[in-house]
Amino acid sequence: MKRTLLALLLALILPTAALAAGSAITIGVTPFPHKDIMVVVKGLLEKEGYDLQIKEFTDYVTPNTALAEGSLDANFFQHVPYLENTNKERGFDLVWVAKVHIEPLGLYSKKIGRLDELKDGAQIAIPNDPTNCARALRLLEANGLVTVREGELVTAKDVVDNPKRIRFHELDAAQLPRTLQDVDASVINTNFAVEAGLTPSKDAIVIEGKESPYANVVVIRSADGEKPWVKALAAAANSPEVKAFIESELVPKGIVPAF
Repeated sequence: MKRTLLALLLALILPTAALAAGSAITIGVTPFPHKDIMVVVKGLLEKEGYDLQIKEFTDYVTPNTALAEGSLDANFFQHVPYLENTNKERGFDLVWVAKVHIEPLGLYSKKIGRLDELKDGAQIAIPNDPTNCARALRLLEANGLVTVREGELVTAKDVVDNPKRIRFHELDAAQLPRTLQDVDASVINTNFAVEAGLTPSKDAIVIEGKESPYANVVVIRSADGEKPWVKALAAAANSPEVKAFIESELVPKGIVPAF
């Protein structure tokens, strides 16, 4: 009788343990606001029987490499143009499954408070990755500082009219807040600006509008597209709870929902 009861208990416990082991999802994120948003998602997925393990990165290259090589199941740190360019350059087969939020790119300075205070020969630091570099130049163009050649992935070499003779410095996006003491202004991604103690809505001299096409997305390997955990992750990322979190906690910092 005891052996029969033990066998019955094991029959119930072992499949449950196997399910739990198989329900873990590892997602790579950059710190703010991606990690913050995924903490909310983690709580939602727990109710669905999934254990979301959040792995933090501090650069824009490693998370896609780790996902393509299989050490991550998903990542959340990039916008669509960056993903498309990475797939093209690296031969990855990564796809986005949920648009979550927009982080407006802004121009910041410790030396000036308005664009008309920029002197001839001013130095401006901008991101060096192809999509954010182009994005930064288009922001400056939209505000009348330069004219840039047509095309998607433009660089400082594509500036065709530069009346203030601005000198551009292309640097790693994460390093840009540190340049504010050394240059006249820097174009900085919102996540790195906030980490450096800047408030985009207050401190940015100019900033992208809500119509920006650069929505940050949850990304997976294409081969995993039909797996149940992918649908659960995407649904949680676009849930009313996440939208409410973005609107209450992140909108005051310049970040807006994209769904």
